[in-house]
Amino acid sequence: MTADAAIELRGIDKSFGSVHAVRGASLRVERGSITGIVGENGAGKSTLMSILYGLHRADAGEILVEGRPVQMASPRDAIGHGIGMVHQHFMLVDSFTVLENLILGAEGGPLLAGGLAAARTELARLARDYGLAVDPDARVADLSVGEQQRVEILKVLFRGARILILDEPSAVLTPQETDRLLEILRLLRDRGVTVVLITHKLREILSVTDKVIVMRRGEVVAERRTAQTDAEDLAELMVGRKVRFDLDKEPTRQGETRLAARHLSLVDRRGVRLLDDISLDVKAGEIVGIAGVSGNGQSELLQVLAGIRPPTGGEMEACGRRVDAAHPVDPAEMRDLGVAHVPEDRLRQGLVPAFLASETSILGYQDREPFCHNYLMDGPAVGKYCADLMERFDVRPRTPGLRSSNFSGGNQQKLILAREMARNPKVLLVGQPTRGVDIGAIEFIRRELVRSRDAGCAVLVVSVELEEILSLADRILVMFGGRIVGEVAAGEADERTLGLMMAGARAA
Repeated sequence: MTADAAIELRGIDKSFGSVHAVRGASLRVERGSITGIVGENGAGKSTLMSILYGLHRADAGEILVEGRPVQMASPRDAIGHGIGMVHQHFMLVDSFTVLENLILGAEGGPLLAGGLAAARTELARLARDYGLAVDPDARVADLSVGEQQRVEILKVLFRGARILILDEPSAVLTPQETDRLLEILRLLRDRGVTVVLITHKLREILSVTDKVIVMRRGEVVAERRTAQTDAEDLAELMVGRKVRFDLDKEPTRQGETRLAARHLSLVDRRGVRLLDDISLDVKAGEIVGIAGVSGNGQSELLQVLAGIRPPTGGEMEACGRRVDAAHPVDPAEMRDLGVAHVPEDRLRQGLVPAFLASETSILGYQDREPFCHNYLMDGPAVGKYCADLMERFDVRPRTPGLRSSNFSGGNQQKLILAREMARNPKVLLVGQPTRGVDIGAIEFIRRELVRSRDAGCAVLVVSVELEEILSLADRILVMFGGRIVGEVAAGEADERTLGLMMAGARAA
């Protein structure tokens, strides 16, 4: 690794209306290194890198690539200067093959067959050199999330990128896929690629980076060599105060059963059994955690429990309402019963990106008082309600009139949690509560979930983060292959035991 700068940003400033997103930020990224950029959601990390990639234009400041001043008017300019970006939400065409996605926009002239042949050869070389093996003829829709991410990395390398920006790359990965990604990043660095890693996960930062840059409220506030810092130091720099990694919880005081499932099954239209003989109970005043590697039925279970999909066998009871194949329920009725749902995929199921934050704050409850009178929306009442929620749940910026798509992922998550938790539900179903969320917001969200439990809510949490399940849950259920393969009391659980159960290696 040399000390030559691959990238220098000097005095970068950017505002979106009244929101001052980046404030005079300056940083330097050495060639052939892995540099981490950390900060709370809304700290300006993604905005700063989007300016470098040409997605936004800076209001002020200078960009240098390998010592030369450059103008980034579009991603095409960035690609021309050897910069590629892998976004948190993948930019792939699901119905296309890996090879077709690779050449999209760079087909190689009018003879597509020739372009495909050349691309196939180049793909084989990249896969061999960088350990990014993937079937070139596989449809993207049939790939795992980790494999899709490899395709995204291959796309930017195919276009000649020497500098690779990754924005929250592990937000949707399993722990195993994350470990594989970190191996790939080390290999890329060893092959001379410069990597900029934006993530809120301090374990990954400490594991793979050479240097860490900390941002807070749009400013670069610190820089550390990774070998000379630790999680506590970085967390305090990010948040501006000491962060508690442990979660204080009083012993659970369980009440009545609010949610019960008996022998639930779900078979899709192709005849594939997604859920198989699921039985569980969730009582008032407890948090039940469901652990498992993604794709083992947790998503489908949440959908059935929330009324999004009817079960094909068995039955459930939610707040006194019996549900089975002959007596289905919809999400609106579940909300009326007092069952709130925070979905795993906030962008597809939790909000409408084009809606204002004020509209997102009442989504699903928009026809109720005090938001609606005689079928007409009361705009001022909605705006005030949203402003109060933003204050209580620390959503930033506190701008009810801003489009939901303009908030960072963590602040979108806090807004959805605020919407569902503020109505004091009897049952709260939460999928991946802190996915893509920074360390300060993680601390806040977990504390709010425990507060709901202590107020008598029955809470069911699904998470692929074992540390999160161990921290939050009073009882832990493990899913594998669409079944619950074991139950462990929180005080008796450890990562090794749960990990074996998650892999189907043992049942408890």
